[in-house]
Amino acid sequence: MIRSRVYAVPLVAVLLALATGIALGAGPLTSTRSSADPAPTTATPAAGAQYPDLFAASVAAKLYAKGLSRRPVALVTLPGADPATVSALTSQIKLAGGTVVGPYTVGSQLVDAEQKSLVDTLGVQLGEQMHGQVAANTSTYPRIGQLLGIAVSTRGAAAGPQNDDVAAVRQSLVAAHLLAVPAGNPATVPLVLVVTGTEVDQAIADGLLAGLATRSRGVVAVGPTGAANLAGLATDGVTGGVTTVDGAETSAGRVASVLALIRSWSKQGGAYGASGSAGSVPLG
Repeated sequence: MIRSRVYAVPLVAVLLALATGIALGAGPLTSTRSSADPAPTTATPAAGAQYPDLFAASVAAKLYAKGLSRRPVALVTLPGADPATVSALTSQIKLAGGTVVGPYTVGSQLVDAEQKSLVDTLGVQLGEQMHGQVAANTSTYPRIGQLLGIAVSTRGAAAGPQNDDVAAVRQSLVAAHLLAVPAGNPATVPLVLVVTGTEVDQAIADGLLAGLATRSRGVVAVGPTGAANLAGLATDGVTGGVTTVDGAETSAGRVASVLALIRSWSKQGGAYGASGSAGSVPLG
C-alpha cells in the first residue's frame, strides 16, 4: 500500500511515462518467462492502453494537493484548439483548487503570417502608449506577445489592476479581431495556460509565447501529442521561460499540464509530456 505522497509521486511518474509510450527497459517489470511456459492470461489491449490514463485521473487530486488554491489561471486558446481538451483542462484546474479566467480566444489573424503588417502596425502603436512596458526595439511577434500579456496577466503574486493600459490593449486587440475577451472585464492574473491548436509558423509561436512570458509570473503551453510548435519552442530555446506539455488530449497529459501550472508559480521552463525532453511530468 502506498503510504505517503513521497512514494505516490515517483509511481505516478512511471505510469505517466507508460501513458506516453516511454519504455521502461530491462528490470523487474521485464518478463523472464521462457517459451516453454504456459501463455499467461492477459487483459485486452484496449484495457491495457486505458489503464495509465485511468490511473492518472484517479490520483490527480492527491497529486495536485490543492496546489492552485487561491491562484486564478488565465486560459488562452490559439486557433484550432480542441474544445474538449479546453473543457477537460478547465475541470482539472478546478480540481487543483484554482479558478479559470477566460477563455481569451486568439483570433486567426494574429497568428497568420499574411497578416503580419496588421499585427506589426497595431503593435507599434500600442507599444508607444504603454509607458515603457514594451521595449521599443522589440520585433513584431514578441511585441504582440507582450501586449497580450498586458491584457491577460501580471508578474505579481495577486490579481492585477484593471487599469487604463489593460483596457486600451484589450479594446484595441478586440477591435482588430485579434483577441476575444471574456465578459465582465476580468482582472489580470499571474498564471497563464495556453492551449495550442493548428500549427503556425514557428517564428510566430516563438515570439508570441516568449513575449507573453515576460509579462506573466508563469506560462504553460500545452497541445496534442507530438505538437510541432511545442517541439519548436524547445528547439528554439523558448522553454527557458515557458513550460510546455504535449499529450493534452490524454488524462495523463492533462494531469501533467496542471502539475506544470503548479510548478510554474515558483519555477518556469522545461519541455514535458509525451515527447518532452525534460521528462513526462514536472515533479518539482
